[in-house]
Amino acid sequence: MRHKTMALTAAVAAMGVVAFAAAASARDQIRIVGSSTVYPFTTAVAEQFGKSGAGKTPVVESTGTGGGMKLFCAGVGPTHPDLTNASRAMKKGEFEDCQKNGVKDIVQIKVGIDGLTIAQSKAGPSTKLTMEQVFLALAAQVPDKDGKLIDNPYKNWSDIDKSLPNIKIEVLGPPPTSGTRDSFHELFMEEGAKKIPALAELKKKDGKAFDKVWKSMRKDGPYVEAGENDNVIVQKLEANKNAYGIFGYSFLEENTAKLKGVVIEGVAPDYDSISSGKYKGARPLFIYVKKQHVGVIPGIDKFVEEYVSAKAMSKDGYLARKGLVALPKAEADKIAAAAKSMAVLTATDVK
Repeated sequence: MRHKTMALTAAVAAMGVVAFAAAASARDQIRIVGSSTVYPFTTAVAEQFGKSGAGKTPVVESTGTGGGMKLFCAGVGPTHPDLTNASRAMKKGEFEDCQKNGVKDIVQIKVGIDGLTIAQSKAGPSTKLTMEQVFLALAAQVPDKDGKLIDNPYKNWSDIDKSLPNIKIEVLGPPPTSGTRDSFHELFMEEGAKKIPALAELKKKDGKAFDKVWKSMRKDGPYVEAGENDNVIVQKLEANKNAYGIFGYSFLEENTAKLKGVVIEGVAPDYDSISSGKYKGARPLFIYVKKQHVGVIPGIDKFVEEYVSAKAMSKDGYLARKGLVALPKAEADKIAAAAKSMAVLTATDVK
């Protein structure tokens, strides 16, 4: 009886695979979702892939990292995307959601480095900020002179430090679904909070309370959620010389005629400072591949090969011309080899 049950289970599983393959044959175009920061790079690879004749040009949607992970992890089959872009690594909870929904074989590919920048109009006052000042401008609560947490009282930048411009704090940034928002919290807000003695003490006494402080953005106007489309932020900065915007380095690179990057901790965001790690807002960028779709949705393996090729990912590649900061060659070669072999992510690889 046990053997019959096992045989029946195997047969049902096989039928499921056949059904997926049959249904997927109706879709002959790769579908990709995810990060708005990685979107221009993946779009460039998709266009090159289409031009090469390797297959139809993939459809790439900008849904934000968090939104992309939800779509990617929702299941296996032609109604679900094949890849997702991410401006941060997959979280443990997202990996578990994938596993729960049958997305068992996930390939993580680090494609390059990005600098998370605070930018402004070239017509605006040149600004130099510390991580601590960024935190004090945007956190929902900050310590008062006695170290007690209070609702953020700062209205103008000069309220934080007299050396800063006497203009209203107005920072346009991504929503909570964005990987850029996650990175901003970790790279700027957490680091800024650590530099404030009262909060450093709180971190020692109550880690959860400390985390709540740096993860909470103010909602009284100075921080404006501007959606997942970073080009909208660029346009708003052009229209308002006193506003600041948060987005990836590539968007600053594409708009240097109109915008300039804010100096953070004494370092300006540029290709060399991001590549070397001197600029503290540097972060890795990723794509994730659903291995179960490889060989079913045509061309996924060839698309991945194009993405990790030297002509795309190297310092002289076409993605560098789009603003992607290339990985060191030895690391890029190792990643390319792992990507081509479709090495699968394991639970120990995620945090």
